[in-house]
Amino acid sequence: MTNKEILTSYVYKLVASLYQAGVKEVVVSPGSRSTPLAYAFAHAKEFQMYRQVDERSAAFLALGLAKASARPVVLVCTSGTAAANYFPAIVEAKLSRIPLIVLTADRPHELREVGAPQAITQPNLYGDQVKWAVDFPIPDEFPNTLPFVERHIARAVAIAVTAPAGPVHVNVPFREPLLIDLQNQLPEGSFAESIAQEIRPSEHAMNVLESIIENAKKGIVIVGEMAQNTNLEIVWNFIRHLKWPVLVESLSHLRTNIPNDCVDYIIDQYDALLKNETFKTVAECDTVIRFGSQPVSKPLMQFLTKIQPPTYLVVDEDPMFRDSLATTTHHIQATISRWLDDVTITTATTDQTYVRAWIEANQIATRHVEAYLQEATDEGALAATLFEHLPEHSDLFASSSMPIRDVDTFFNKTIKDVRIYANRGANGIDGVVSTAIGTQLATKRDSYLLIGDLAFLHDSNGLIATRYQRCDITIVVMNNDGGGIFSYLSQSTVEEHYEELFGTPSGLQFANLAKMYDAQYNEVFTKEELIQVLDAPKEKPLRIIEVMTNRPENVLSHRKLWDSIGKELDEKW
Repeated sequence: MTNKEILTSYVYKLVASLYQAGVKEVVVSPGSRSTPLAYAFAHAKEFQMYRQVDERSAAFLALGLAKASARPVVLVCTSGTAAANYFPAIVEAKLSRIPLIVLTADRPHELREVGAPQAITQPNLYGDQVKWAVDFPIPDEFPNTLPFVERHIARAVAIAVTAPAGPVHVNVPFREPLLIDLQNQLPEGSFAESIAQEIRPSEHAMNVLESIIENAKKGIVIVGEMAQNTNLEIVWNFIRHLKWPVLVESLSHLRTNIPNDCVDYIIDQYDALLKNETFKTVAECDTVIRFGSQPVSKPLMQFLTKIQPPTYLVVDEDPMFRDSLATTTHHIQATISRWLDDVTITTATTDQTYVRAWIEANQIATRHVEAYLQEATDEGALAATLFEHLPEHSDLFASSSMPIRDVDTFFNKTIKDVRIYANRGANGIDGVVSTAIGTQLATKRDSYLLIGDLAFLHDSNGLIATRYQRCDITIVVMNNDGGGIFSYLSQSTVEEHYEELFGTPSGLQFANLAKMYDAQYNEVFTKEELIQVLDAPKEKPLRIIEVMTNRPENVLSHRKLWDSIGKELDEKW
């Protein structure tokens, strides 16, 4: 065989094995060493290929695709620092349990650690931030090479999608020349299928859960971000039978599309409620059942740390369950599936006064939030105006820092079909634009990104993706000229150097950036202007709405709202 024939067989075995394992989407960044892989993916009709020239943004684009679709997505880049630029998204994927198949092309072994250009140490580049890593052999005629490739690709995908899902790294060395013969059909494989096993609780675990429910007097359920492929109807069925207060983080997908018989039990204002000392006494519980990750609400975390519930059960698919508060007393390793329907729920001991207290407190907080939204003009009120005007069957992606906190505070529970996403694994502001675009490309739904000016600047390169594939998304930039989240933290009490180190005003606006990407651009200052823009038909697939806000006013308005909620709670209890 010629070198070209050997390389072609090797690359197409790799690509065909990915398809056989269920992979359908790939994000490619240009580069010389990855030429064989890029050509093979581009020519294969079985794959949907997305392009992004910035590798850091490309990785977050793939993250968004995999997050929203709950399917593994492939990343392809050349050697050297291109692979290093994947790192932030890989960290987020590991913590958020998102399946990414990272293919990094590499120099051949003889060009490693000898000063060759564009060569860094790529095997195990990502350390323990990936679930598994493998350094592939160089393409050759050895009989076992192609079977090795086929089975290790099957292994990589199986590891990536097995709960808890996460990223895997496949490092692929190539010698020059790098061109292949384009094939119109993927080759057949000899490996048939990797069959995953559902993680179900044991009979003992079921008995423990049933006993905990039966003996609870004051119990709450906490639901954080769950696996994106979770069957929510199973969770709703559990809630409607349990009839406990359910504290739902916005990323749980349980604040929206709520069945009528579950609405009362959904507690969406817990963050504001648990800022109040009086209600925290009323809310003390003896039992907590948590699904998904721990919500990031600081008042909730402080509440749980203080009361140390006697029984705190976490259902998590990972034996290394998430317990940053060290409050868990029981852990059931399981994915959320039909076994939850088989749980016998006996609530005879449930304190109904306790349940009603949560429901009434939530109603009090909701009334204050709704009144606040009618009167206030700050950033939170503007964000809430966006939430109220999200159309049916749409998606909202929220950046870290203030946007996700405004979602937690002002996105009231609703029967409307809106799904909320965010990168809350590492809570970074990097890659937010790209992840939101990837989410929209996966769902094909009407999509909105709520982001601050610094986070938007941080990933403005993410907009490059809109030049290579159609992306229908509205980006709402809350421009308070700096880092708004720090105004709520202790740093803001030290005036000296605060603005230069934390406020970090840039004085930048985004009209010219929108023009560069041929985006529709609107600048707004008031709720009325924002409503007018949101209600008007989109003129272009990419729309950027820049909302000018005031950082100091935002802090004062938020605290005024919390004080008003706390005052009525004090009067009530």
